[in-house]
Amino acid sequence: MDRDLPPKGVGIVWALLALNTLGSAGAKTVIALPRSLIQLATMGALVVAFALALVLNFRLRVRPSAFVFLLTLLLVPSVISSVNLAVGYGALFRCTRLALFVGTLWLVSRWWDGGLTFVRYHIRMYFAVLVLVAAGLAVSPGTAMPEYYGGRLVGALWPLTPPQIGQYAAVIIGLTVLLLLSRRTTGRSAALVIVPSLVLLAMTHTRTATLGMIIGLVLAIGSLILTSGAARRFFAWAVVCATVAAVAFSSALRTWFLRGQSQENFSNLTGRAKVWDALLAAPRTTTQELFGAGLGDKSFGGLPIDNSWLAVYNEQGLVGVGIVAGVFLVLGAVALLRPPSLPRAGAIFLISYVAISSYTEAGLGDASPYLLHLALAASLLAVPAGAAPLPEPALPRPPVPRRAQKPEVV
Repeated sequence: MDRDLPPKGVGIVWALLALNTLGSAGAKTVIALPRSLIQLATMGALVVAFALALVLNFRLRVRPSAFVFLLTLLLVPSVISSVNLAVGYGALFRCTRLALFVGTLWLVSRWWDGGLTFVRYHIRMYFAVLVLVAAGLAVSPGTAMPEYYGGRLVGALWPLTPPQIGQYAAVIIGLTVLLLLSRRTTGRSAALVIVPSLVLLAMTHTRTATLGMIIGLVLAIGSLILTSGAARRFFAWAVVCATVAAVAFSSALRTWFLRGQSQENFSNLTGRAKVWDALLAAPRTTTQELFGAGLGDKSFGGLPIDNSWLAVYNEQGLVGVGIVAGVFLVLGAVALLRPPSLPRAGAIFLISYVAISSYTEAGLGDASPYLLHLALAASLLAVPAGAAPLPEPALPRPPVPRRAQKPEVV
């Protein structure tokens, strides 16, 4: 069967989608960039991504995808709640952005075949973002680790927050580890990605990203244990190293984890719980309960919500929450039904990471890196077009030795 290989432009489309989700608000940069200019760049990237995807797929051949279909359904409560303009004209702008984002995913879904092409796109584009962060740290260490963020690493050349940097680092570390375990990349190439990303992740002091990466890798590697000796060895060594580190560096790890916060501040999730309680206690009409108040900036009372489920409930109502829950149920069920493989492990890692991050980060109801991670998971779980079980041979055939697959660079 001939595979419908993606043209080179598809990688550019994927990178432009990532650029669109970088956001326009965050830390102060070395050179003050007007927010309007950043928004023009990010929104322009999405328009170009959609147009380029349309050119590459001018026959509009798409792959049936329950994931993208559910995202399309999510547009319904988004539009219903936004047309009331309760949160201003920005709601309609965000609906348009989400529609273009979903439309672009439909167009590139043509090339989703369970392969690793989009994994490499994902790693390369977010590693490029981390290189930009590292360059900002080298140019202006004071700006890159400001006091108003508690000395945590931020973007000094592009306004990126510590959770954003931690997220990008954690995701590409996890994906690269899985490629290395399955011998789909070289050790040198993997080290070039993993080592600096680990350093940047540690400098962000992002607990959610760190826990999401660890738990996601445990689940992903656990899905490979029965079929991969490398996965079994890595798992065993990881358990030994984690035990030694927990004993030898327990005090340092606790200090890093608390980030200088008091026990009370840590227990209410750095003040997030107060915002969540106020959001749930706010009066709502039946329409707002079902469809939300419209796509906004993921805040309530001027404070960030920092919870994807509550943000979706606030902006897209119970209908939106049900659709987002359906996304996880569909992806999780398909991943569990697939036989053990590297694509399945990668999808499990991404689904687990996003599910864990959704507790303290918002973004599942709008165009965001989290939806892009889930789109990558959907691409890994896709079955190649025209794939069918091979007929059983009439007579037994002698075994044919396999040629070792040459690892690729990330």
